[in-house]
Amino acid sequence: MDFKEHVESRQTVYQGELVQVEKQQVVLPDQTAATREIVHHQPAIAVLMITADHQMILEQQWRAATNGLTLEIPAGKVEAGESMRAAAVRELNEETRLVADSLTQLAQFYTSPGFTDEFMTLYVATGLTPVNQALPQDADELINIVKMDLATAVAEVQAGQIQDAKTVMAIWYWQSHPTLGA
Repeated sequence: MDFKEHVESRQTVYQGELVQVEKQQVVLPDQTAATREIVHHQPAIAVLMITADHQMILEQQWRAATNGLTLEIPAGKVEAGESMRAAAVRELNEETRLVADSLTQLAQFYTSPGFTDEFMTLYVATGLTPVNQALPQDADELINIVKMDLATAVAEVQAGQIQDAKTVMAIWYWQSHPTLGA
């Protein structure tokens, strides 16, 4: 069966600093017309950080989109010309002031392909030590570092206290690989 849609027209309806919104008029394989609204976003990374004492490093921060506090693994967008791995190293420095002896790619995925092309690479970082030279933090980010063991992290997911998808995925990965960081 053919699923490919034919784009008849594209129009940028919003150009922001972080995202671009495009409206497309498409024709489906059965010749039905449809409209698509797509949020374009730079690629991003996220990092499951496990300390030597088997604690996960999370960031508590305010998220305007959810109108509340979230607990998330460190993450951020990939800058122009930067590799995914370099972005992960930079974000760990900026947000946690730590560097990893081991940084391993776990998965790549679209964060929400129903409306955005944001593509994320998930890493696991172990062998964490303080950075020698701290990079400047983003001026608009207020982050509180929280450490949590695996049992507590799983319980927080089950209780609905951790709802961020990349973080839930990372916790489930850690649950299936409980010796990370050992």
